[in-house]
Amino acid sequence: MTRPMLLGIGVLLVVVGAVWFLQGIDVLGGSGMSGKTLWAIIGPIVAVIGVVTAAYGARRRT
Repeated sequence: MTRPMLLGIGVLLVVVGAVWFLQGIDVLGGSGMSGKTLWAIIGPIVAVIGVVTAAYGARRRT
């Protein structure tokens, strides 16, 4: 994978994880995921995976 692609995927995972977390703790309402503890747990895990992916993409040598 190319460096910009890894960075983009990492950032996307961080954003998705943050949205899932906020829905899980019922800050963002309006979906079936709102107020569900499962998404409050999965969201930060996905966000951390995104941070690791973005960091790997930023540090990867070309």
